[in-house]
Amino acid sequence: MAKNYFNRYVWLIDTIYRYGYITLKDKSSQLQRSSLNEDGGPLAERTFHNHREAIEETFGIEIKCDRSMGYYIANSDDLEGNGIRQWLLESMSMNNLLNESAGMRQRILFEKTPSSQKWLPSIVNSMRDGKAIELTYQSFQKDEPSTFTIHPYCLKLFKQRWYMLGKREDYDSPRMYALDERMKNVSPLKKNLQLPKKFNAEDYFSQFLGVIIGEEKPTTVRIKVEANQARYISSLPLHHSQSLVEKTPQYSIFQYRLVPTFDFRQELLSHGPAVEVLEPEELRDEIKADIIQMYRNYGL
Repeated sequence: MAKNYFNRYVWLIDTIYRYGYITLKDKSSQLQRSSLNEDGGPLAERTFHNHREAIEETFGIEIKCDRSMGYYIANSDDLEGNGIRQWLLESMSMNNLLNESAGMRQRILFEKTPSSQKWLPSIVNSMRDGKAIELTYQSFQKDEPSTFTIHPYCLKLFKQRWYMLGKREDYDSPRMYALDERMKNVSPLKKNLQLPKKFNAEDYFSQFLGVIIGEEKPTTVRIKVEANQARYISSLPLHHSQSLVEKTPQYSIFQYRLVPTFDFRQELLSHGPAVEVLEPEELRDEIKADIIQMYRNYGL
C-alpha cells in the first residue's frame, strides 16, 4: 500500500502540473478510472489533503487552492529549476503511465543505464548522510581493481551512464567515477564527508560538456552548421552557453563559452560533415586531425 500511495503522489503532482489548475472533483473522477485506485472509490477530501501534506514533505512541492480555479502547484518554478527532482518525477510519471497502459510496454523503448541501480542508492545515501565511502574501482586502463576512501561530491547522468564526482583522500583534486562494471564495490563509512564550502555541482560542470573535466580555462567556440542540422541543434542545444550568431538559408553559426574537452569534440564529430569548427584554431586542428585519422583507418 505504501508503494501505491507513493505512486499516487506522483500521479497527483503530474496531473496538477499538466492541467495547471484542477478541482478536487475532477481529480477524484480521474483517479476512479486509474489502476492506482485499488478500491475504485472516489478520492475523499481528507485523503487528498493527507496526500498534499505527504507530497510537500517528500518532494518539497506545495499544492495550494485557488477558490475560483482549483488546486495548483504554488512553487512550479522550483520544480522546473530542480533538474533531479524533475527527472525523478518524469521517470515515475512515465512508469505510472505504462502501468495504466500495460499493452504499450512493447512499443515504448528506453535507453538502459548500465549497473547504476546497484550502486546509486548507496552513494545517494552516503551523500545524504554526509559520509565518505570505501570504493573498489577498476578503470579500463588498469589490470586490477584498487580500494580506497573517497568523498562523494555529486552525481551526474551523461549518455546513459551515471558518474560520481569524488575526491580520493590520496589525490589533490576530485575525479569522475562511472557507476558501471568499473565500479566493483561501494561500502559506507562512518567517516564524515569532506565537501568544499559552497560547492555547487551545476556551477562546477557549467564550463564543460559531459563528464571529462580539467584545469583549462573556458574559451569561445564557434561552429558553422548546415541549415537542416541547425534546426536540430537549435531545438536541443549542445551546451547551455549556446547562442546563435548568424543565420542564413544555407547555414547557421553558433557560439559557445566552454572548455572544449574530449566529450565536446566527440559531440561535434557525431554530426559529421554538417558541422564545421570555425574557432578556436587549436580545436579546429584537433578535429581536422581526428578526421584525417578516420580517413586513414578506412585505407583512403
